[in-house]
Amino acid sequence: MTDNTTKSNHPPIRSFVIRGARMTNLQQKGWDQSWGEKGCSIEEGMLDYSSLFPGNKSVVLEIGFGMGGSLSEMANSNKDVGFIGVEVHRPGLGAILNLINDLQLDNIRLFCDDANDVLAKCIPDGSLDRVQLYFPDPWHKKKHHKRRLVQPEFVQNIRKKLKVGGVFHMATDWQNYAEHMMEVMSAAEHYENIEGSGQYASRPEYRPITKFERRGERLGHGVWDLLFKRTV
Repeated sequence: MTDNTTKSNHPPIRSFVIRGARMTNLQQKGWDQSWGEKGCSIEEGMLDYSSLFPGNKSVVLEIGFGMGGSLSEMANSNKDVGFIGVEVHRPGLGAILNLINDLQLDNIRLFCDDANDVLAKCIPDGSLDRVQLYFPDPWHKKKHHKRRLVQPEFVQNIRKKLKVGGVFHMATDWQNYAEHMMEVMSAAEHYENIEGSGQYASRPEYRPITKFERRGERLGHGVWDLLFKRTV
């Protein structure tokens, strides 16, 4: 079957914006003590899941995990799943490394690189059970919407890395971005909305509620989850 993936002559949208925050002493300690063991580099090439996560039957990739509370909680609750986290915000990396140490987690590996590069150079095709993109930068202003990560070319890059039947799970607390995600994903070839055409999902039990999300709920803010699976 022909895959008419959208091609672009423009440089890929970067998966992050570096905002220059410095690590605390505790975060730096986490980095210094554990990056050598838990950190991965794109220079190392394609990952070998069997050596990273011996005995684990499924692998999940999260793009932009922030300070790592949600990702570490998921890893702690699902010891039989291997989790790969991608983040360029070094304070967040230092923070999650401390959480990994505190919880004695052996099923997380981390990248401090752009997600586009990680996908292209380190993630084997058809290997992921789920890709998670939670609360990405919504780029509020209309003139900046083109910078949003969820775009046709990006979601096809994600699809190639998912197993057939694997799920791309997005969540946002900005309604306009949720509508944008739904529009892009509904038009994307070889994806199917698990909840039905045009429908948002209830938060799956595996996605923890963050402190930020709880605060937003108290203020009456909505959260939209989207679950799309690879069909081909």
